[in-house]
Amino acid sequence: MANIRSFRDLEVYEAAMNGAMEIFEITKEFPKAETYSMVDQMRRSSRSVCANIAEAWRRRRSVDYFRSKLGDAESEAAETRVWIEFAYRCEYLTADVVQDLDRQYDQIVGQLIHMIANAKDWKIRE
Repeated sequence: MANIRSFRDLEVYEAAMNGAMEIFEITKEFPKAETYSMVDQMRRSSRSVCANIAEAWRRRRSVDYFRSKLGDAESEAAETRVWIEFAYRCEYLTADVVQDLDRQYDQIVGQLIHMIANAKDWKIRE
């Protein structure tokens, strides 16, 4: 494990931030009628992945709390994937974009699961 000094140094955080920014850009093109429903939900859930990772990082003194916040990040990533599917079924996204986003979020979920399973390795040594 590299010397990670901040949540910003985590690969999973960077991947989640990139995913959230891609969703932000993509949703700019959605119909105005979706602004207060699908767009807001997709942006909120994708951003929440990042926020929960950051919060988990600061709470590493407790393995249980760390796991819990990473679990919240995992849940938000899963929600984001659902919104991506809705956007596809509403024909706002192409199959190629959906496949790319789904791959990204699958990797994010995998990284979060790995961190949860190895939470003791991330605990702050007191």
